[in-house]
Amino acid sequence: MNDWLLAPTLQGRTLRLESLSEVHAARLLRHLDEETTRYLSRGAPADLSVESVAGYLRALNAVPNRVNWAVVTNDGDVAGRISYSEVRPADRWVEIGTMLTTPFRGTTVNPEAKLLLLERAFEVLGANRVHFKVDSRNERSLRAMAKLGAVREGTLRRYQVRPDGFARDSVMFSILAEEWPAVREGLRERVDAALR
Repeated sequence: MNDWLLAPTLQGRTLRLESLSEVHAARLLRHLDEETTRYLSRGAPADLSVESVAGYLRALNAVPNRVNWAVVTNDGDVAGRISYSEVRPADRWVEIGTMLTTPFRGTTVNPEAKLLLLERAFEVLGANRVHFKVDSRNERSLRAMAKLGAVREGTLRRYQVRPDGFARDSVMFSILAEEWPAVREGLRERVDAALR
């Protein structure tokens, strides 16, 4: 069960996922903006400084039952972070949360990062389910979930109070183990198409 809370380096074709730490703050800050952090459930760094971003990353790593990776492109850019934002080994599920900076949207980064974490969840850890919660106001992420092939389960109304006091509605999506092969194929096709 402890394997569920480890963050091994996961190598893809265009990027790798490596354990998130303060050393990623300066490279993450290069592309970080308000658009990237607007809908994050745990809020954003206090300001766009290396110290503030490092503090934000420390706070994420201190959250219990959470495993965080930096999304590092093959040329060394930090495109964002991706997490098992909640891990429940006894129930055999994880939740995935993603924050990608603006320049990397619409590239291979999102499908490949998701592919790596979903492969780990279903094929290494033996998860029955992976789910995602999206702020109901975040149209871009809602479209991304549909493109991923995740099933929309419903809306958790006023589910979480953000640090700014706003009680957000979260739209729940999931992928079950038996749905994973089709989702995996779709993600692989998206990465392949982008690399042609």
